[in-house]
Amino acid sequence: MSKHRIGVIGAGRVGAVLASALRSAGHEVVAAAGESDASRRRIDALLPGVPAAKPTDVARASDVLLLTVPDDMLSNVVTMLAASGAIREGQVVVHTSGRHGLAVLEPARAVGALTIAMHPAMTFTGTEVDLPRLSGCVFGVTADAADRELTESLVADLGGRPMWVPEDRRTLYHAGLAHGANHLVTLVAEAMEILSAAGAEDPAATLRPLLTAALDNALEDGDAALTGPIVRGDVETVRAHVTDLVATAPQTLPSYLAMAHATLDRAVTDGRLLPIRAAAMLRVLVAAESTLPQSPAQHGVEPR
Repeated sequence: MSKHRIGVIGAGRVGAVLASALRSAGHEVVAAAGESDASRRRIDALLPGVPAAKPTDVARASDVLLLTVPDDMLSNVVTMLAASGAIREGQVVVHTSGRHGLAVLEPARAVGALTIAMHPAMTFTGTEVDLPRLSGCVFGVTADAADRELTESLVADLGGRPMWVPEDRRTLYHAGLAHGANHLVTLVAEAMEILSAAGAEDPAATLRPLLTAALDNALEDGDAALTGPIVRGDVETVRAHVTDLVATAPQTLPSYLAMAHATLDRAVTDGRLLPIRAAAMLRVLVAAESTLPQSPAQHGVEPR
């Protein structure tokens, strides 16, 4: 496939890394836009020699334009670029949002650009550490049938594999990734807090082999990988967990109870927990929930 003149608007953790990977694949990165000091440092580190420029200048200089701005900014950026005449007929405009599909790029399509949604299912640090992680990374892609070959070529140049996502399933696709990855970080951080309260000097080292095994088993076997006191029906163990969390790490109790409810439901559905044991477990969880402080909404106060 032919090589392209690449421009990137939003040289954050994702944009600078993807542009660097495309540069390594033989494409020319002609300009990058980034407003923050951190973005400018990423341009210097990952795209040495590439000039920093205004978004409109980046768009005019490129034939493939990467828009790697936050989801909520994407619509305004596309609209501004199209209205200013910076996007032209035949140009390729690619965004990397997981939530959005092609509809958000309609202003670019209206002036004759080709549009592609191409989201890497990966977490980024915004450093060269990310580059080898792109190998084998799945990209959630949405594009017109006529642009399929181009889309697959760009993903291949990034070292990735395409997963075709229908336009009306983009948000669902992104929710699955956010629930799995972002909430996993919260869960692990809280688990480390609990272990620290228990006296662990290195909670990360304590958790790493356990979590690595649990993640591998869950990805391989799904619900069959569930272990622990809820699946075993150890009601008194869960009751003791709750008592100690209330006393020592109360900030972790809401998520513990939420995940315990979800685990209980899955264990019952899977047939691994007898209804009588499940009912006893549920009573423990409901009683613990009564100890939680009410949210602002429960007090009739709207959150600010």
